[in-house]
Amino acid sequence: MDALAHLILDDGGTASPAAPSPPADSALLDAYSTAVAGAAERVAPAVAHLDVEFGPDRRGSGSAFAFTPDGLLLTNSHVVHAARRIQASFPDGSTRDADLVGDDPDTDSAVIRIGAGHLPTVTLGSSRAVRVGQLAIAIGNPYGFQHTVTAGVVSALGRSLRAQSGRLIDDVLQTDAALNPGNSGGPLVNSRGEVIGVNTAIIPMAQGICFATAIDTVKWVVLQILRHGKVRRGYLGIAGANMPLARRVARHFGLPNGGAVRVETVEAGSPAGQAGLEPGDRIVAYDRQAVETIDQLHRLLTGERIGMAAVITVIRGTHKLDLPIRSAEAPGRP
Repeated sequence: MDALAHLILDDGGTASPAAPSPPADSALLDAYSTAVAGAAERVAPAVAHLDVEFGPDRRGSGSAFAFTPDGLLLTNSHVVHAARRIQASFPDGSTRDADLVGDDPDTDSAVIRIGAGHLPTVTLGSSRAVRVGQLAIAIGNPYGFQHTVTAGVVSALGRSLRAQSGRLIDDVLQTDAALNPGNSGGPLVNSRGEVIGVNTAIIPMAQGICFATAIDTVKWVVLQILRHGKVRRGYLGIAGANMPLARRVARHFGLPNGGAVRVETVEAGSPAGQAGLEPGDRIVAYDRQAVETIDQLHRLLTGERIGMAAVITVIRGTHKLDLPIRSAEAPGRP
């Protein structure tokens, strides 16, 4: 008899449809295993182990993955920044030298190139479509154990993570897929094998707290690197510190701010110096947008604003000043 049409008799002798039985645990586990194995089979051939030489006595390693068949790979900036030599080893046993095309320490992203064609490649997905709780699969080379696969879930979205450059990386994905040193630069993929992030960091001494730069951020960085060789950002030429802004001061000047950026130093000849900023000024807005922290100011200094006229609003003593300013391009890092 068809199980969906099966009837059972209750104590009153009336017939009622049987409740559908839950899926067997083995079926759920089989589906999970199939998803992980399928994603790994699609992605692993494109994942490389990187052996990086920085100097005679300094070496490092990490992971990378090919996203174009003609030899472009993605990895982390901290894996390859200032490298003298990079070697990429693939699952098929081939090893090739790689050159750094460009990197962006502010998002911990980098593009390298190898001399090869017809490489197996990954599919870059969209981090905007990611949901908390969905399957997340990491592929990399932890501690030199090449082409290791770990799986977990996306634990949180929209995290911020401090890059080694000091800037915040926004919209970072948090996952509990196990990551270890050597996983850096490898892909974090969904059940379809689409890359949703680039594995970048772990919390030492913590378990199940790992981070990946969202792939939508990385795709923007890649376009900048391929177009300009670097990511262009605005630059004012100040050192600043976050500080609270007294409520009475905010009310007096009609500001929504609960904080401000206190100018500590001003570089001679910089856009800030030319605009007349002085140490002790409290920056409360840039281009009419409220600024409460250094990170907010950084987010407003995009490449599109370089050279554009803007107004920086500061409180100096008992006065609020609107100073005309044009951001310059941030100097490159050594």
